[in-house]
Amino acid sequence: MPVFFYSTNDKSEKANFETALLNGMASNYGLYMLARRDIPKLSEEQIKNMRGKKYSEIAFEVLSQLLIPEIPEKELKELLDDAYLESKIPTKVQHVAGKTSIMWLTCGPTYSFKDYAARFFARALNYFLGKKGLKRTVIVATSGDTGGAVADALFGLENVDNIVFFPKGSVSEGQRRQMTTLGENVFAFEVNGDFDVCQALAKRLLGDKEFAKTVFGDSERLTSANSISVGRLLPQAVYPFFAYSRIAENNEPMIASIPSGNFGDMMGTVIAKEMGLPVSKILCGVNENTEFSEFMKTGNYVVRASVKSPSSAMIVSHPSNLARLFDFYGGHLFDERDQKTRKVLKEGVIDKMPDLERMKKDIFSISVNNSQHYDVMKEVFEKYKVILDPHGAVGWKTLDIFLEGKHDALAVVYETADPAKFPEDVKKAIGIIPELPAGMKKQAKLKERIYSIESNPEQTKDGLKLSDGQIEEAKAKLSSLFLLKKS
Repeated sequence: MPVFFYSTNDKSEKANFETALLNGMASNYGLYMLARRDIPKLSEEQIKNMRGKKYSEIAFEVLSQLLIPEIPEKELKELLDDAYLESKIPTKVQHVAGKTSIMWLTCGPTYSFKDYAARFFARALNYFLGKKGLKRTVIVATSGDTGGAVADALFGLENVDNIVFFPKGSVSEGQRRQMTTLGENVFAFEVNGDFDVCQALAKRLLGDKEFAKTVFGDSERLTSANSISVGRLLPQAVYPFFAYSRIAENNEPMIASIPSGNFGDMMGTVIAKEMGLPVSKILCGVNENTEFSEFMKTGNYVVRASVKSPSSAMIVSHPSNLARLFDFYGGHLFDERDQKTRKVLKEGVIDKMPDLERMKKDIFSISVNNSQHYDVMKEVFEKYKVILDPHGAVGWKTLDIFLEGKHDALAVVYETADPAKFPEDVKKAIGIIPELPAGMKKQAKLKERIYSIESNPEQTKDGLKLSDGQIEEAKAKLSSLFLLKKS
């Protein structure tokens, strides 16, 4: 049975995977989501048989439940074998202490966990576009690793262009170069502001059908590769199945500790649990952007100005996937917009509370402050000779607090970026600069191509907000760029 998706802001809108993937964002700025009752279940035997299988084979076991017959079995296997070729993207699970392991999602082309979802997304998009003879321009906002992973995955595909918005001065040089040294069909824009400004700009353009029609002659030309895309969401349900296949002991349930920014990993793990994976608790560690951890304690969701942190990819004060999480637990979260201009008036409005008690039963969330990042990196290196990056440090600390330091329950920490992408932070923590991976060494010598959105964001009491000037500048520069490209 094919799975259908609906908009979190309008459940009457229904779409199959292909439509949801090509659209990027659902109507009225909603996100595509699948109903909890429609999530397929895997049997204990199917999950047990994953032990020892390759990542691509486990991905097929999971995603085939959601995508066949839309993508026929043969084509889906070929797509996943290509996306998760072990020589390109090996996945390691390392036992560290007690019953705790680390899953290193850090060995792909851009040395980030984002490679996994991006490679599937790119190949699925290319598959459907090729079938229909269409082209798409993929818009993505990034706080660090997403941009490089999506750019690398889409680079050179003939049916796709890629626009990346990243916050000026808030990504590492290595992360920036993974976006700015590719050229060809990848156009990287630095934006004055933080990630939330970049994300708001991406959403605004994605919802502007008139702009797409004017520039490209196709109102459906723009699509997304951010966490708001179902093409990014679904493959993130595979990680925990792979981890469990490597650490399972007599069907003992597993704790998954996930450093969380835009909540894609966490939402993927929620879906995996609903599919039958024995996950006893999902740990959602955040940094000093504490909106979600405070909501879990108080039931109040208050979006504030984003706070800088060593875990830069998690500097997100209003995670996109929270709308999906609320929907999953029976609630509704949305951004209030002006009916005419579609400008966001208030972020994170709850008009229907989710089942908070059920959320608390499944999910545990705390905030790890900036200094704790370095303390954890130092402690884990001195105890176990393991070098964590700042994001992995949040995952480790969250688990350590949840288990009260005992590490006596089956658990996996998601490590999401190669520590060498954060040399200054690693050196500050342990006095060592990790060696750059080969691909990043090569990119360090390449010429960059950077476009800029120079207009200033709005300064408000709640932090930086996307300004009209930024929207107009982005539209003007993209119009010029793509009209020139067509000629």
